[in-house]
Amino acid sequence: MSELRLRYQTVEFNHHDIHVRSLRDNQQFSDPMGIAEDLGISSAQWPLFGVLWDSGVVLAHFMDNYDTHNKRVLEVGCGIGLSSLLLNQRHDDISATDYHPDAAVFLQANTELNHGRDIPFERNDWAEDDSTLGTFDLIIGSDLLYEVEHIPLLSTFINRHANTHCDVIVVDPGRGNHAKFSKAMVALGYRHSQHKPDGFSGQIIQFHRSASS
Repeated sequence: MSELRLRYQTVEFNHHDIHVRSLRDNQQFSDPMGIAEDLGISSAQWPLFGVLWDSGVVLAHFMDNYDTHNKRVLEVGCGIGLSSLLLNQRHDDISATDYHPDAAVFLQANTELNHGRDIPFERNDWAEDDSTLGTFDLIIGSDLLYEVEHIPLLSTFINRHANTHCDVIVVDPGRGNHAKFSKAMVALGYRHSQHKPDGFSGQIIQFHRSASS
């Protein structure tokens, strides 16, 4: 990936500084073997996983103040994986997944940059039911609702990997699809609430399901 222009930055949290190697901008592209193209990822879509977006930063700061004690956590569509890196530094039980073939490479590089233990990662297509991830107590993600046709796939994927008692946190920058996603999650038995963080145009949407829901 030597032809890619990279950016190194540090994101500060209450008790941790997370060092991040990301793409310099969303104009970068490198798919010499055509792997991403074979997966249906265009040159315009290719760099989106590797940029540190505001939604990912909002999610990570929200997780910094969230009780994850004794919870198995999954970051869906992790991209650059800022929340995963933070939770890994806190020694939480964190796993990550993304569709992009290079997400794992960047996650591993950033894990090493922060001297952390390896983060379990699985490349997943939400439409496929062959994951070995297992189930989780907490599932998180940011900027996942950019295609309305993905909503049934995402809600089903999350539900497939949710324990009976599970919390789901999704940060959406305001793409206009969160109401449809919330409706799909409610139909699967989740209660939901949402709030707008200061200085952010989108919302943090929280879902909860328990045996009594």
